[in-house]
Amino acid sequence: MPAAQPPPATAPRSGRLLLSLVILVAGLGLLVGVLVVRGGPGGDTAGPSRTTRPNIVLILTDDQRWDQLTHMPTVESQLVGKGVDFTNGFVVDPLCCPSRTTILTGKYSHSTGIYWNNPPHGGFQDFEHEEGSTVATWLQAAHYRTALVGKYLNGYEPADTGHVPPGWDVWDAMALEGPGDGEGGYYDYALSENGRQVRFGSSAADYSTDVLTRLATGFITSTPSSQPLFLYYAPRAPHLPSTPAPRDEQACPDTTPQSPASFDQRDVSDMPAYVRSVPPMSAARRAKTKDIALENCRALLGVDDSVKAILDALRRTGRLSNTLILYSSDNGFMLGEHRLTGKAVPYDESIRVPVVVRYDPVTHQEARTDPHLVLNLDFAQTFAAAAAVDAPGADGRNLLTLLRNPGAPWRSRFLIEHWQPGNPRAHHTRPPYCAVRTTTHMYVKYATGEQELYDVRSDPYELRNLARVPADHALLHRLHAQMVTLCRPPPPGFSP
Repeated sequence: MPAAQPPPATAPRSGRLLLSLVILVAGLGLLVGVLVVRGGPGGDTAGPSRTTRPNIVLILTDDQRWDQLTHMPTVESQLVGKGVDFTNGFVVDPLCCPSRTTILTGKYSHSTGIYWNNPPHGGFQDFEHEEGSTVATWLQAAHYRTALVGKYLNGYEPADTGHVPPGWDVWDAMALEGPGDGEGGYYDYALSENGRQVRFGSSAADYSTDVLTRLATGFITSTPSSQPLFLYYAPRAPHLPSTPAPRDEQACPDTTPQSPASFDQRDVSDMPAYVRSVPPMSAARRAKTKDIALENCRALLGVDDSVKAILDALRRTGRLSNTLILYSSDNGFMLGEHRLTGKAVPYDESIRVPVVVRYDPVTHQEARTDPHLVLNLDFAQTFAAAAAVDAPGADGRNLLTLLRNPGAPWRSRFLIEHWQPGNPRAHHTRPPYCAVRTTTHMYVKYATGEQELYDVRSDPYELRNLARVPADHALLHRLHAQMVTLCRPPPPGFSP
């Protein structure tokens, strides 16, 4: 944005009228410079937005692995291709509800108390005490117009649709039947539209990703150009049962799941009991895994269409050149690695997510990758920093630091924590754990006393547990000490 030129220090003294005109013109130029954000090549096409505070758009998918962007052409070309792709993006508790509460607050599970998808220690019901201080309330207090469109938290059901948390000017939250994740969410679901329950059926027009897209773009176009906006767009896809839009039912014909060395791992003898309890994959499980990967791809094409529509709405309203867009997922998903399917475990496929940021004033629409360890813990802090507001209690870091200076000092480790109900001593139960992931190693301690240690540089698929290797005992003890320091308070039933 070109700065207004002040009157020269040696302006000619030709009378009060001339001096007043110079000052007036300079002042008008400064005012225009403050109010107008000019679009650049590929940017805004329908007139500038009249706010200099950045708009903020979070696009959050559900259970998307970090390696599932390649079949999303708009995300690849318009976000990855014009922004920063953080190739080491992670979540600090790899499950939907705890991850989403971390995104809203910038706090770990041990600060929010949310470790699971439903009570105890989880779900919408147990988060109500934290709703008074979230990124939505912070930004709304700074006169942002705020909207949540899509999934809020697990446990938010049709009976809860009258509840609209503080901080949201527009509330279009999905309400799903049943505990935990509920089922479906692509058809036959309910929305709370600002506290009013609206039911949707099973016609093509009811496909939830498309419905949510219309609501999201409507929010953008209805927001006054003088007011900055915060949009939290959270479609259901690609959560199981992954369901594509009718137009995409035959898409992705060549998609097959990755088959890394950890897929259907042959030798799991040095891994925890809950992994050892899982038998080698049958032919039926292998076929099911292939089907999941295929349906994930198809469902994500609808999200890609959403991204295109959101970008188009930002461009039409003159906002795109001044919008911070962050694309990510609430957790990853195991597709047969270590014989596992699902999430909530500390392995890379479960904790790793896409994190892509496009913010044209800083990224300059030039693609680059960044290998720093970035977390869902950082999202709230980043949004608060962009809006120049406080983020009370937030534990994360400001990603704008890395956007502006890739060589800036940054974290070299982070905590992962998780709890779920059940007897942790049962061989099939995933016991509570705390873990430390560094740039070079992963260390995990379970409530059962079992430990894992992997060198992720030489063993990226986490095949060889070094916890019992004498040569690595000093490293294990050092990482254990770090875990004890970071994991405070520990998850229920877990003693570091």
